[in-house]
Amino acid sequence: MLRKLLAHRPFRRLLPRTALAAAALTGFASALVVAAPAQAAVVCSVTYSVNDWGSGFTASVGITNTGDTANGWTLGFRFAGNQTITNGWNANWSQSGQAVTATNLDWNRTLGSASIGFNANYSGVNNAPTAFTVNGVACNGGPGGGNNAPTVSLTPPPSSTYQAPATIPLAASAADSDGTVSAVEFRSNGTLLATDTSAPYSYSWTNVPAGGYSLTAVAVDDDGARTTSTAVSVTVQGVGGPGRVDNPYLGAKVYVNPEWSAKAAAEPNGSKIANQPTGVWLDRIAAIQGTDRGFGLAEHLDAAIAQNAQLVQLVIYNLPGRDCAALASNGELGPTELPRYKSEYIDPIAAILARPAYANLRIVTVIEIDSLPNLITNVSGRPTMTPECDVMKANGNYVNGVGYALAKLGAVPNVYNYIDAGHHGWIGWDDNFAPTANLMYTAANASGSTAANVHGFIANTANYGVLKEQYYTINDSVGGASVRTSKWIDWNRYVDELTFAQAFRQQLVTSGFNSNIGMLIDTGRNGWGGAQRPTGPGPQTNVDTYVNGGRFDRRIHLGNWCNQSNAGIGERPTAAPAAGIDAYVWIKPPGESDGSSEAIPNDEGKGFDRMCDPTYTGNPRNGNNMSGALGGAPLSGHWFSAQFRQLLANAYPPLP
Repeated sequence: MLRKLLAHRPFRRLLPRTALAAAALTGFASALVVAAPAQAAVVCSVTYSVNDWGSGFTASVGITNTGDTANGWTLGFRFAGNQTITNGWNANWSQSGQAVTATNLDWNRTLGSASIGFNANYSGVNNAPTAFTVNGVACNGGPGGGNNAPTVSLTPPPSSTYQAPATIPLAASAADSDGTVSAVEFRSNGTLLATDTSAPYSYSWTNVPAGGYSLTAVAVDDDGARTTSTAVSVTVQGVGGPGRVDNPYLGAKVYVNPEWSAKAAAEPNGSKIANQPTGVWLDRIAAIQGTDRGFGLAEHLDAAIAQNAQLVQLVIYNLPGRDCAALASNGELGPTELPRYKSEYIDPIAAILARPAYANLRIVTVIEIDSLPNLITNVSGRPTMTPECDVMKANGNYVNGVGYALAKLGAVPNVYNYIDAGHHGWIGWDDNFAPTANLMYTAANASGSTAANVHGFIANTANYGVLKEQYYTINDSVGGASVRTSKWIDWNRYVDELTFAQAFRQQLVTSGFNSNIGMLIDTGRNGWGGAQRPTGPGPQTNVDTYVNGGRFDRRIHLGNWCNQSNAGIGERPTAAPAAGIDAYVWIKPPGESDGSSEAIPNDEGKGFDRMCDPTYTGNPRNGNNMSGALGGAPLSGHWFSAQFRQLLANAYPPLP
């Protein structure tokens, strides 16, 4: 079907390690390299604040030193619960159990004041750390110095469901064992609603619009320590059906495509995953009404209602000149056929989704995979350019087509649009990262749309990028050489999909999107289990042996995207699994081919791409390596039994 790695820059640029360390955003480090301790006597204060959404949070940490100049610093503190950092910025972060350290980068080595931060997951109560040190010196000017954090509990509202415009009474109890409670903040989805400075702590939240809300209370004591309560969820419904919620996957039963489920169940051991929800692909105009190969759109929505499902996942995938850098996923519409895309494809889909019968379904739409990033990475000036991508950049039909789809589908109140964001092995280089986010913001505001029509983004759609590398991080070094110099990473800033998705979300917000956008990650085929899965770090002979020996993703090259050998089923679909991630999903149904191994005549507009030929020796988009594809594959989207069986055998986590 699609997903290829595309070259990351016009020319390979080797930057000095000092320049690399100066990056404004750093991943969560394994701390193989530790800064030398400073000898100056610091006098430090620390501020610690969080944006908490119930299962994860973003923490902002401010450090101020009013003592001797510190030429190199290490911040230390301990979590009180099970908080786990997933990535951080402006420092090298490491964690061992509850103990956390952050060391300076080259550019902020001299400590006067520093602003650093991180994203983290947790369950239960998110109490703030109560003691901070800098270079081993206790910081008494901020939270710490022996101060005990306050306790706080949010009283659940009388109901978990309200009708818009709603009035929701909020109340909390708070106490401080070694001082006083200065204030209690009431927050919704991390946003401050009100502050009460005296007990009993309460707030009446009025005129609440339709949506889903994660409510918390934050107690602040007289020494500045903060504690966040366990979150309480409420839903406010709109007239005629539920309104949009912050995370549509939370609490929702997701539609299981009976056609895919039957094929999966017919395979040996396929019943182990046949009940999992997968995406429904609308990859040509005929798919809207249905073909001899399967249901039409309305039939799928009717089946979802019959299952008592609450959420359906659709893939909108038929742009003119579709996927300009691959033949296996070319479509039926020519480069100039934007009017047909609008009138014969998007308009009929929007009309069906707007039917009253489907008003109570949450409809997630994945918008046009393999489109916008091609206009950054595969155009003139890049070694991976294709003439077709130059055409699509020049005529504007990708940008205008995506904008039109967002506007028409976003006008349906129960539709949630998620734009395809590529994957770490495509967008993770500096030359691609911010430019892709900026282009997506341009598309979101094209053809009468606005960025408000974008609910989120999805990474790794139909690709094989591993969710999380365990045995190395982007901040590791071997023999003084950064792992970024490894041929497997080649100066990318990310090694897996989770750290990429979380960081790209922050870039998208910087580019102009709403701060509440969520990310999806397609984990259907990125498990990489089986006998080849490493059980420990690679040998530290050099950076190449270190990365190669420990990497879960066993592809010959990250540019290989078609029917990959040795891949496995990944994490099962899960709502809100990590900070900033709405869900792990299976948008590409496991067992459906990415493209045929040889040319097959068809009436679906699908060409033959040599990247699906197991004998192909490659091109610039995969570093001129072997394709790594399985043989005997049918057309993209058709059932590929051999691949399905391999995915089951190499599942990680393993199947029961």
